[in-house]
Amino acid sequence: MQQSVYKVALIIKTRLQSFYSNQFCFMRILFFLLSILFVDEAVCQDLNLYERKTFFNGNFELRYRILVPQQFDKNTAYPLLIFLHGAGSKGYDNEAQLAIGGNYFLRKSIRYSFPAIIIFPQCPPEDLWAEFETENDSVTYAVKRVIFPFHRQPTTVSKALMALIDSLSQQQFVNKKRVYIGGLSQGAMGVLDLIARYPDVFAGGLSICGGGDINSSKRFAGKVALWLFHGSKDDVVPVSFSRGYYRRLKKENADVRYSEYEDVFHNSWVNAFKEPDLLSWLFSKSK
Repeated sequence: MQQSVYKVALIIKTRLQSFYSNQFCFMRILFFLLSILFVDEAVCQDLNLYERKTFFNGNFELRYRILVPQQFDKNTAYPLLIFLHGAGSKGYDNEAQLAIGGNYFLRKSIRYSFPAIIIFPQCPPEDLWAEFETENDSVTYAVKRVIFPFHRQPTTVSKALMALIDSLSQQQFVNKKRVYIGGLSQGAMGVLDLIARYPDVFAGGLSICGGGDINSSKRFAGKVALWLFHGSKDDVVPVSFSRGYYRRLKKENADVRYSEYEDVFHNSWVNAFKEPDLLSWLFSKSK
């Protein structure tokens, strides 16, 4: 499995090098700025409100940041929301994962209306939230084919994440019936992988510009509510991934929503975070 992980990491590295080295560099910077600027209430908030933590699963160290409600009461059972970052936020600094989404959950209106425990774990550079293999065009590096080998075991970082969730769920301040997971890009791939592997753990999920093995959808259809988001012009993760997932889940009579944004590229998280009923929909789900 390690060889597969390093192979995929090399492909991603090559893809990102191309992404940063030409006109896409400008788009990447623009996407990042937009993800910050649209959060009107949170621009001036302090990301250090997310406490730095490390969870040990055997010899593996999972770095994560945690935000608790403003009026935290250890005797109150709060919803638990895990948010998985994309490939650009991998590392060991326990900080980069907050770049997209961190400010969103600091908005005063959100903290007041939706008191919850928010976790932003960080995936190390050599690992993945969910395994996938890509075949890229040799000139444009555009993704031609993607395989999601769901039959394999979860990745090392995802195993540690599930151990962390299990540990937190044993605490009286976590509502076991209201555990949620969201993510973007590679993080969304992790969302689709993990809700299929552990449908009894999660009540709802958010998949922003992600993808996965649609054949695994039968494992969580009817058990985990899912909202998919994608930009119609996404040139990094094909929009067909979310479209296919949505069609399959509708056939399975699952609790699923799909929002596709016209003329939006790989920054559909900007639009997703603007959805007025995003958290009201998510937090209404319970096991």
